[in-house]
Amino acid sequence: MTILFKQRGAILILMLNLFLVFTGVGLIIPIMPKFMSMLGISGSVVGLLVAVFSLTQFLFSPVIGRLADTFGRKRMIVIGMILFAVSEWMFGFANSRELLTVSRMLGGVSAAMIMPAVMAYAADITTPEERATGMGYINAAITTGFIIGPGIGGYLAELGIRVPFYAAAGAGLAAAAITLFVLRETLSAKEDGSEAAPDAGPRVGLFAQLKSSYREPYFISLIIVFVMSFGLANFETVFGLFVDHKFGFEPKDIASIITFGSIAGAVVQLTAFGWILQKFGEKRVISVCLLVAGLFILLTLFVHRYFLIFAVTFIVFLATDILRPAIGTQMSMLAKDQQGYVAGLNSAFTSLGNIVGPLAAGALFDWNLNFPYTLGGVVLLLCFGLSLRTGGKRRRAAAGNRLPV
Repeated sequence: MTILFKQRGAILILMLNLFLVFTGVGLIIPIMPKFMSMLGISGSVVGLLVAVFSLTQFLFSPVIGRLADTFGRKRMIVIGMILFAVSEWMFGFANSRELLTVSRMLGGVSAAMIMPAVMAYAADITTPEERATGMGYINAAITTGFIIGPGIGGYLAELGIRVPFYAAAGAGLAAAAITLFVLRETLSAKEDGSEAAPDAGPRVGLFAQLKSSYREPYFISLIIVFVMSFGLANFETVFGLFVDHKFGFEPKDIASIITFGSIAGAVVQLTAFGWILQKFGEKRVISVCLLVAGLFILLTLFVHRYFLIFAVTFIVFLATDILRPAIGTQMSMLAKDQQGYVAGLNSAFTSLGNIVGPLAAGALFDWNLNFPYTLGGVVLLLCFGLSLRTGGKRRRAAAGNRLPV
């Protein structure tokens, strides 16, 4: 089932915001080896810069997810895009580790404001039958941002290593203005334009939310979100450093691999994601994608030619680009009137993986450049085993409880 015509304008604006945010995240991937040389930083510092972004996103996501349920999605998105622009501008002129760190922290806050609000907004304007298609569109914007970001970063860096970040700042301000003047506010629990329902979920702090999340029907999905983010963060954080140190690739080489290696994910999300979930079900899709991603991350250690590196990267991004919206759809179907709350938890668990993964990847890279991919692949394969075991338990309990995990 397709998104109604009147909803498509809002979906496009949501996609624009996420596209720009993840373009900004992807900009740095091919440029980071040059930053290492210019500022004299190690792999551990690179991992820290990635992790601090996710740490602030983690700390703010559940709180802001709740605010999106109370005060509206649009307000969170606009403020988040302004902060995104400031963070990119600051990264552009930063010449010390401290300024780079502050910039990444602001970027994490902006992501915490944008992600839950966008996911909740998409859930507001789609029916349960349309939900997979809507989430596919939203996640396609994320994927496309990652695709375009490294390409833009790699090629604009030819004009100056800091030019891409100033361009991202300007685009972020433009997107904030478009959202402010064009996007209509909507709240999940109401059809009459009134304020959001006050009982959108338990009003507790971040750590209390995380502590109590194990009782929720979507808890296993949150664990998979964490593991997926951990494994993928290992892969992405050191990818540019890995091929730079091992093969001597330039920023344009790294940009080309990531750009063409992940383009299939966006195509699948836009054209076939809804059909894939309807045909095979969320649980089977999630398990297969975990298996494929884990195996192909490990294969990265054994390929040496440019074409083979391209092919392996292509499969890794395809698997994770299908996995991410499958999990998001699964939790959204369970969230009911707590879309912002659950989206905030989703973002928080994603951030946890993105905190631990880069820190581990950076430290392991300084030890041995092959170790981050070994750990990332093994963790994803262990989670694949967990998904199979959980699936068996749920099937045996299906007669009494029809909620998916």
